[in-house]
Amino acid sequence: MPVSDRAAGPAATAGPAADEMVWIPGASFTMGSDRHYPEEAPAHPVTVSGFWIDPRPVTNREFGRFVRKTGYVTMAERPPDPADYPGARPEMLVPFSAVFVAPRHRVSLADPHNWWTAVPGASWRQPQGPGSSVRSKPDHPVVHLAWADAVAYASWAGKDIPAEAEWELAARGGLDGAEFAWGDELTPGGRWMANTWQGEFPVRDTGEDGYQGTSPVGAYPANGYGLYDMIGNVWEWTSDWYAGHAIAARGCCTPPDPDGGAARSADRRDRARIPRKVMKGGSHLCAPDYCRRYRPAARMAQPIDTSTSHLGLRLILRPPRPGGRDQPSPGSAINLQIGGIREHR
Repeated sequence: MPVSDRAAGPAATAGPAADEMVWIPGASFTMGSDRHYPEEAPAHPVTVSGFWIDPRPVTNREFGRFVRKTGYVTMAERPPDPADYPGARPEMLVPFSAVFVAPRHRVSLADPHNWWTAVPGASWRQPQGPGSSVRSKPDHPVVHLAWADAVAYASWAGKDIPAEAEWELAARGGLDGAEFAWGDELTPGGRWMANTWQGEFPVRDTGEDGYQGTSPVGAYPANGYGLYDMIGNVWEWTSDWYAGHAIAARGCCTPPDPDGGAARSADRRDRARIPRKVMKGGSHLCAPDYCRRYRPAARMAQPIDTSTSHLGLRLILRPPRPGGRDQPSPGSAINLQIGGIREHR
């Protein structure tokens, strides 16, 4: 469901207070990677100004408070507009969201449709579809948020959605160039550091890390900045329109505060040409034999109209910077940055 660069939904005044946020000092670091998936290359230097960030992703409890106070209805709970999807069958134009459903036998890893299912009635309230509920999972990250939903919540909360470079700087936890958010070893001392997939994907997750599916926020160790779940559990929206690093890194100098540019990319195979944003961090579905994206450098495109059972949100605040200097003060929010992507991995 295409959206404009302004949040849809009811306006509200003040949202949650900007307390308990973590200050990320401005820094230059190497963004991306030359050792993994092609969309992460080339690794290139960037400089990011300091900002405040939430230590955890937005939870079901927090998003539920927003819904109760505003009456907001998410995109997964609204029927699609037929004008946005020319040629779509009428029976497909019902409220739905994408849910991971493990196949009963081995399948080709070349086709994500083997494990992603469009489930009518699936939403942040019913993450697996009708009959499921988040009542027993108030501290799990909220999922099934399309881009418009992320923008609406951020606007109400008086915060911003991070740019990709801001998100990656925070995820690295001060370890520039490290493979993971905690160092270069996936399980240091045999300890699981994030909620990812163990076993054969997508057939069976053994849950060796303690969880199958999402986990409560903060269940795994924080990174060097004191941030939880930057890696694994759920992917997180960023405000950058999806583009290759080869485009973003073009130029002679280290770019300051890159924001992904203004170009709205779309998958050429998509007849509706839905624009895409960058999502970061990997999820509980990332496995060594498929989607090894539980790393700060990893990135994927996410269509802005699409919500899934493994994509959530985390917010930041950018302080005023007179003279270009960092001013660590989590006061009132700056103007919301808006942007959008998709491919379910």
